[in-house]
Amino acid sequence: MARIEDTSGYLIAPDPSAPRLTRAVHGTDQNGEMIDLNVVEERPLTIFLNAREIVTAMTIGDYPQYLALGFLRNQGMLHDGDVITGVDYDEELETVVVRTKVQTTYEDKLKKKTRTSGCAVGTVFGDMMEGLEGITLPNVQVRTSDLYALAATINRTPSLYLEAGAIHGTVLCQGDRPLVYMEDVGRHNAVDKIAGWMLSEGVSAGDKILYTTGRLTSEMVIKTAMMGIPVLASRSGFTAWGVEIAQQVGLTLIGRMKGQRFVCLAGEDRLTRDADPASIADEPRKSGRKGSAA
Repeated sequence: MARIEDTSGYLIAPDPSAPRLTRAVHGTDQNGEMIDLNVVEERPLTIFLNAREIVTAMTIGDYPQYLALGFLRNQGMLHDGDVITGVDYDEELETVVVRTKVQTTYEDKLKKKTRTSGCAVGTVFGDMMEGLEGITLPNVQVRTSDLYALAATINRTPSLYLEAGAIHGTVLCQGDRPLVYMEDVGRHNAVDKIAGWMLSEGVSAGDKILYTTGRLTSEMVIKTAMMGIPVLASRSGFTAWGVEIAQQVGLTLIGRMKGQRFVCLAGEDRLTRDADPASIADEPRKSGRKGSAA
């Protein structure tokens, strides 16, 4: 699977110039003048597990193998003991087939599918909450100086969001270093790409932070916990169920990270407050925003 090496320190970073990710369209502005605007592409990707079709997701189309692996892993259809023998992507048919050494059984999961509040029709299965039972997240300390440094770096990174908007970003981080930055039309897709990359590369989760531009919903919390990542942070806000689940599983949940401000609603004990907020450059308050990453 191809990766984009980035000189800023990322292992994978967004590539806003990739031709298949955006398309120029013509329109008019508020003054009636003609404008050209780059808009994000959406295309279907059908995911198979062995011979069974699982789901068709709308995605921007980059890293389809990681998306398929991460989706199946986060839905509990791939387990730690499963031996993956192949991940085959057909660009013309827009399909990914994930093959395992032993056939899996998951028909009951398909009968208990539940639609969630995630953009682009995110789904979780009825027994995903059961998958959280027994999860113990590492009690690692998180320095607030690292959180501030991550936010500053990520917010300055060239991205599709800055280029065209209408997209979500998720970043896998370690300490003060962002490692892998994925984007997609749905925040759950971006998280699944991260999960697929970690599974493919054999990357451990216990010392990582997951940063997202989207809302901290129940689905985001469940996916992060199932990935084994102990800290989830976002520029955006929370849902009550997301907070409740984070508290139940012992996940540190940090939202509304803008400039020197943030709010922690779960897992406060992991925070080491080693930075004076007054020393951090604050973001100017904006009124009448045209768009939002949430």
